[in-house]
Amino acid sequence: MQLDKIVGYHKALADPTRVRMLVLLAGGELSGLELAEKLCISPATVTHHAAKLREVGLIGERREKNTIYFTLIRYFLQAYSTAIVDLIEKQGGKEEDVMENANDRLRQSVLKNFFTADGKLKHIPAQLKKKLIVLEHLVSKLESGRKYTEKEINAFIERYHEDFATIRREFIMHQYMYRDNQIYEMNPRELWAKWETLS
Repeated sequence: MQLDKIVGYHKALADPTRVRMLVLLAGGELSGLELAEKLCISPATVTHHAAKLREVGLIGERREKNTIYFTLIRYFLQAYSTAIVDLIEKQGGKEEDVMENANDRLRQSVLKNFFTADGKLKHIPAQLKKKLIVLEHLVSKLESGRKYTEKEINAFIERYHEDFATIRREFIMHQYMYRDNQIYEMNPRELWAKWETLS
């Protein structure tokens, strides 16, 4: 079971009301109004908490006319409850593997969201971590050891995004490249800003 799914499960349970909802549903199907009455909360609050539990597959729902009924999905409750123990025991000392997998999924997601199918950058991300992923992806297309004029760098960036001045400046600011007398060259990868270390 993926690490992010396990974390999502524990986040969903990190609320006393949601745990109490599951305890009540363990006794059988209940409507939203019945849950609201038993928990002394509003039906809208039940709907909010139910959405969180449904996202991780812990409850199911069905509609009958204007009433929504909720049920506990025991399969996922049992699967999630043992997943964290299995992950910790089986990985034993392989935290780097877990992190690499998570980072790779994040990187793929960012590239998919910010680049078009033909490789154009839709816009520069505002969030630093995502911005660094995009910059790293772009600069990786340059030739290591080659010296570029500013005009050549501008032309390269324009193939992906029109704001070449901003991206060129970001390349320098985050140590992907260095500039000397208007000549640009890639820094060794060890000097690049490390998006993986950002939260």
